[in-house]
Amino acid sequence: MKTVRHFKSLLDINRKEFLRIIERAITLKNDSKNNVTHNIFNNKTMAMIFKKNSTRTRVAFETAMSKMGGHAIFLSSDTTQMSRGENISDTGKVLSGMVDIILIRTHNHNEVVELAKHSSVPVINGLTEKFHPCQLLADMQTFYEEKGNFEDKKIAWVGDGCNMCNSYINAAKLLNFQLKISTPSGCEPDKKTLSLASDNVELCDLPGKAVEDCDLVTTDVWTSMGDESDVEKRKQLFRGFQINQHLFDKAKHDAIFMHCLPAYRGEEVESDVIDGKRSRVWQQAQNRLFTSQALIEFLLNESE
Repeated sequence: MKTVRHFKSLLDINRKEFLRIIERAITLKNDSKNNVTHNIFNNKTMAMIFKKNSTRTRVAFETAMSKMGGHAIFLSSDTTQMSRGENISDTGKVLSGMVDIILIRTHNHNEVVELAKHSSVPVINGLTEKFHPCQLLADMQTFYEEKGNFEDKKIAWVGDGCNMCNSYINAAKLLNFQLKISTPSGCEPDKKTLSLASDNVELCDLPGKAVEDCDLVTTDVWTSMGDESDVEKRKQLFRGFQINQHLFDKAKHDAIFMHCLPAYRGEEVESDVIDGKRSRVWQQAQNRLFTSQALIEFLLNESE
């Protein structure tokens, strides 16, 4: 019987598989620099369902399929039968009978779970309100390239306890680094996700306490997609949680900064940090392509 591997969150893989994907992504990155091409996805097709806007996720996965000999189909919810009420389980049954792998980017994480339940091919979570595991693959590749390992490393998350923060918690559990989190009251990460990684995560009242002595400082926008009506309220709430040079200087002297993008300079991060010498956001963004390639390859191979 065919085993189908899905990627709904980082907890769908183990530590060994996480490292395997990162190391494969680095190999593919080096191959790209040396103009070594692959045709691994020949005759393979990916369906990409997008219910939320995207730059990096769409381009990374569409390019990943193309560069390795496959094909990607972009499906906007507005131009498919989903706009007329076709449920996600029916969509999953239909698409998985036609394509080899499915990506979905949507608001509700339960839709990813339901799609995977009814799909006979791998399903990738391209972002939900709860998790953003694909971004964490690229973040951890970038960290690995810079720092060489994860053991005994400290990472600071400052800002909203959003999908990115939840995925950093999952990564801390799998890769065994220490994660220090500082959020405004009421914006803490998911309690269940926290409970599964209690040995690796510390909640800090003050951003400075979280950043102190860390190897990486990272954040995200203060207002996630879908929360735009609260933008002014959230600006006031998150005042004091900005990554500026004064705060960044509390980290180790060789600490790096990352941001999943898009970034709003002057809000969650100051220009002198994100555009500074220790920022790795562009390397991090580029790595989305290579981790996408490695993830697709992993899921297809593991589902044969």
